[in-house]
Amino acid sequence: MEKKSLRMISEKSALRGDVLIPTSKSHTIRAVTISGLAHGKSIIHHPLESSDCQAAAKAAGMFGARIDLGRSWAMEGVGGVPHVPDNVVDVMNSGTAMNFCMGTASLTTGTTVLTGDHQIVRRPVQPLIEALNGLGAEVVSTRKNGLPPIVVKGPLKGGKTRLRGIVSQYVSSLLIHCPLIGNNSEFEVYDVHEKPYIAMTLKWLDRQQIRYEASDDMSHFKLFGGQSYHGQEVTIPGDFSSAAFFLVAGVVCDADITLLGLDMEDVQGDKKVVAYLQEMGAKIRFENGGIRVQRGSLHGVEIDMSDTPDALPAMAVVGCFAEGKTVLRNVANARLKETDRIAVMATELARLGARVEELPDGMIIHESGLEGCPVRGYGDHRVVMSLSVAGLAIPGRTEVDTAEAVNVTVPNFLELMGNLGAKMRTE
Repeated sequence: MEKKSLRMISEKSALRGDVLIPTSKSHTIRAVTISGLAHGKSIIHHPLESSDCQAAAKAAGMFGARIDLGRSWAMEGVGGVPHVPDNVVDVMNSGTAMNFCMGTASLTTGTTVLTGDHQIVRRPVQPLIEALNGLGAEVVSTRKNGLPPIVVKGPLKGGKTRLRGIVSQYVSSLLIHCPLIGNNSEFEVYDVHEKPYIAMTLKWLDRQQIRYEASDDMSHFKLFGGQSYHGQEVTIPGDFSSAAFFLVAGVVCDADITLLGLDMEDVQGDKKVVAYLQEMGAKIRFENGGIRVQRGSLHGVEIDMSDTPDALPAMAVVGCFAEGKTVLRNVANARLKETDRIAVMATELARLGARVEELPDGMIIHESGLEGCPVRGYGDHRVVMSLSVAGLAIPGRTEVDTAEAVNVTVPNFLELMGNLGAKMRTE
């Protein structure tokens, strides 16, 4: 029986108080993947308990890891030798899990089938298919179109290959898995995007004392073979990708809120959203270990978003409230996410009254008078949250369909917003 879709209803609100930002999905899935491949036991404190992270944990279990999803997640890894799964691995809506599981499957001596939900089977993985094949695996798209479902036959052998880095997860998948094969691996990366996420993966390798060589521009990597991961005890930090929606709410609404649980020293790329908003004139201060955000007078700027594609939906909303025009550029890979986020945000903001111009690699957003109305969320968590935040700052009633999509990254989004005073609910 098909589940009924929810609508997120939001109305103009004044926001006050503190909000503890959920922990990082990207860090959680890296912790789960490495712990699942490790020798011995691992403990992951404060994992993000979202559907994406749970999908990654379930997949690790299908490759042979033992997992206890309690308050902290306890894992017993496979010692570098993942099992061939007994059944098809379904990553649900997690693109990160799909790309990482392609790497894990390539380490097995056997054949694995990987699939996901209706969005996953439209997300390209051809560059990773080609790179894994270049390193000795046999990987095919069942429909011969570079999209999941994917069949992976291992084992990976090593050697040299090239990889298009339009999606950083392709690069991260190789970085995580290549050290575990017997031979060295070397690959060139061209068209590199989302470099902070690659840097995040390298930090996880550093924690495990993995030996590798990396060029400063992230265009060339060498991974030494015959290495292994060991059990680890880690604590997951707050997620700047999720924080973006609260930062944006703080600058476009009648607001005085403080975001807690974030570490500006962390490698996460989306911490740049703080700098983007400051450049636009937002009132943001670092106080008592938190980030205090208040409504201010905003002006349009031009932003290179190549490192922060996930922030495009939220920043597109901000552009509607900034004097002049805001230009978001160099983010063509935003079209390769759960939806074509450039096209989707241009369409839905226009429904609310925005003047938006779509670019091949971004958007131009003009200051606009918005008014609430029904809009589509397309089952994309970041689109749903961005549009519902816009609704908190404009007259009328904004209704965003497929509100259940927020469970992918911020399952308690409604609760957190409500605690700040947001007039927001689901129906």
